[in-house]
Amino acid sequence: MEYKGFILHHSRCPSINGKGFDFWVGADGGIYAAPLLTDPDYIHICLEGDFGAEDSVPPLPGRKEQLFAAGKLILELAARYHISPMLVEPHSNSCPGAFFPWNELVIYASDGYH
Repeated sequence: MEYKGFILHHSRCPSINGKGFDFWVGADGGIYAAPLLTDPDYIHICLEGDFGAEDSVPPLPGRKEQLFAAGKLILELAARYHISPMLVEPHSNSCPGAFFPWNELVIYASDGYH
């Protein structure tokens, strides 16, 4: 199967509702996989939390672990399925939210892990 890229969600997205994602990245950095990849075009990754309002963004210590885990997951899946890790898109204008810290998501293999 050839995937076009990755779609990022946050857990407050109304379309998630306990389903609609292939991987869940918890606030603690834990990663949980759905039994099957459900979209033939994209791999959907949901991050626990609400990035839609500035006062609801997860605090920095946990957020760093979560984003580290998400970035590592993207790099591993990109290698496994031969996808560029640069092909990461938001689910919609409101998901993963206006306050999602895109600049903290490390998806460049050459940058390594911090």
